[in-house]
Formats: sequence, C-alpha cells, structure tokens
Amino acid sequence: MDSSSINQRRMRSGAVALGGMGLLAATLVACGSSDEPDRRCASRSTLDHLNSKECKTGGTGAYYYGGHVSNGKVSGGSFDKAAVTRGGIGGHSSSSGG
Repeated sequence: MDSSSINQRRMRSGAVALGGMGLLAATLVACGSSDEPDRRCASRSTLDHLNSKECKTGGTGAYYYGGHVSNGKVSGGSFDKAAVTRGGIGGHSSSSGG
C-alpha cells in the first residue's frame, strides 16, 4: 500500500465521522423543536420516579408529563398529556398586559 491510498482512506473515514455528527445534530434539533412535553415514568399512586421500562406494556408505571423529579418523586406536571404544554426554547407561552 502506498501513502496516497492510506491518506485517501483516512480522509474518507473523517468525512463519514463528520457526516454522522451532522446527522446527529440535525436529529437533536428536530427532536428539541417538538411540541411534545417532557415525559418520565412514574407510579400513579406514590408519584415515585420509575425506570422507563415500567411504562412499557405490562409495567406498573405511567407516563408523567412535564414537571420535574426531586428526591425520587415527580411533581409540577400531570399524567394527562393534554394538560401540559412544552416550555423552554421553542416552547409556547402567553402573557397578558394591563
């Protein structure tokens, strides 16, 4: 193998890595602009934050939308997705002046 073929191979692998990073960045931006609220898995009865597999079919949890987790408990959100709107960058908010 001569040095020119090695350099060409390195350049191709670098281009693939950079292309993959661009794709990842585009995916993250697309996901971040969704109107979907954040969700986490929680127990409806105890409000304990659970592993996400507990919200799969047959699990003991349910999705809790919005809010936050503090000391292993969810709060500030709702189990009703329609009751929660997404905030933050690209989120919707309203204000009234008087």
